[in-house]
Amino acid sequence: MASSPQDVLRTIKDEGIELIDLKFTDLHGKWQHLTVCTDLLDEAAFSEGVAFDGSSIRGWKAINESDMAMVPDPSTAWIDPFYSHKTLSLICSISDPRTGDPYGRCPRSLAAKALSYLEKTGIADTAFFGPEPEFFVFDDVRYESGYGSSSYSVDSIESPWNTGRMEEGGNLANKIQLKEGYFPVSPNDTVQDMRSDMLLTMGSLGVPIEKHHHEVASAQHELGMKFAQLIGAADNVMIYKYVVRNIAKKYGKTATFMPKPVFADNGTGMHVHQSLWKAGQPLFFGEGTYANLSQTARWYIGGLLRHAPSFLAFTNPTTNSYKRLVPGFEAPVNLVYSQGNRSAAVRIPLTGPNPKAKRLEFRSGDALANPYLAFSAMMMAGIDGVKNQIDPGDGTDVDLFELPAEELAKISTVPASLNGALEALDADKHYLMEGGVFSEDFISNWIDLKYEEVQQLRQRPHPHEFTMYYDA
Repeated sequence: MASSPQDVLRTIKDEGIELIDLKFTDLHGKWQHLTVCTDLLDEAAFSEGVAFDGSSIRGWKAINESDMAMVPDPSTAWIDPFYSHKTLSLICSISDPRTGDPYGRCPRSLAAKALSYLEKTGIADTAFFGPEPEFFVFDDVRYESGYGSSSYSVDSIESPWNTGRMEEGGNLANKIQLKEGYFPVSPNDTVQDMRSDMLLTMGSLGVPIEKHHHEVASAQHELGMKFAQLIGAADNVMIYKYVVRNIAKKYGKTATFMPKPVFADNGTGMHVHQSLWKAGQPLFFGEGTYANLSQTARWYIGGLLRHAPSFLAFTNPTTNSYKRLVPGFEAPVNLVYSQGNRSAAVRIPLTGPNPKAKRLEFRSGDALANPYLAFSAMMMAGIDGVKNQIDPGDGTDVDLFELPAEELAKISTVPASLNGALEALDADKHYLMEGGVFSEDFISNWIDLKYEEVQQLRQRPHPHEFTMYYDA
């Protein structure tokens, strides 16, 4: 893998690269790209960037200040497997071409500021993140939202509502019933080869891969990758999504990271494992304590639990996110930590006596999050917990579903809607602004963008409202 501009330029020559694809992540967590001829990339481009017009990128600059530059990271170079012509891909951060400063609304640049702040605190010098994005794969998806009609339809050959469907060659059954999709073998698991293709393609692009499997819901899947340092982990999530969508298309299917595309079955999340290190030593292990957590880890958890309502605006950034986070089910809505309870927002995985494996897992987030913003926000909350020695209380290992209502009422939960998370962010944002990581401009712009999504949904009748109210 390339590690310097010289390595990249040598690869371009040695591999006979025809084109360069410059990819960057917008505010919403989607990749955008510009394809350029190889002679437009020289050593200077890796420091000065390649100029482009940023005025049409959602949430970015106005037309009168649209000049921006993509600065490629040479360590992210790989040959794109989905293009006909031999094309080298490079992930970029965005800068102001006049000053050379990182652009304030670039998510990847913000993540770099978060890491710089971490080091300046003296608490740690490295933050590892291990994300676990899930996704659905469908055979057919249709939707419309108009003035006089609104509908959606998702379908998969393995879905339980197709047991009685007429199918070409005969309906062979083998459908996956609601919540019975965890680890089935073929023929119930219909996309083993597709997931293998996804995983191995990710590996060929430099993502450290581990495993793949069918998830709980029908048509729901997960690919496993190893942890990495914050920016590398976020880059890997972007590659993960890119590969999943394009391999699904190759197989004549379509993939989505929507948290709740199917009623009554499990939703899709993105659990995120995380740990802090300093001078090559792990900081979260403490022998003989609850779950072998160090005091630093406990304070980090305290910061996560206290600030979760506000940073969910970044880890769960859509209106659909909160259709998954509903109390009374297995969703991680309870703001407690536990070494066993999967409905706790923070879980401590069983790692044995190895201090280097000690980590915590934030379970509430989902895969529509912009990973650079989500990881940075969680880390900033954790750092605030350590700095201010926020006590998370005792771990909660009781069955939360069996607690009496009066006891359950004492446990705080995540916001019930995106609007609730945005209100929490507006009221609790100063921990994010420490060290100038998240600016006032960034947060207020984010709230405005996301509130517009809230308003879009508020104004539209929902199809199920006709079931409930038309004849009322």
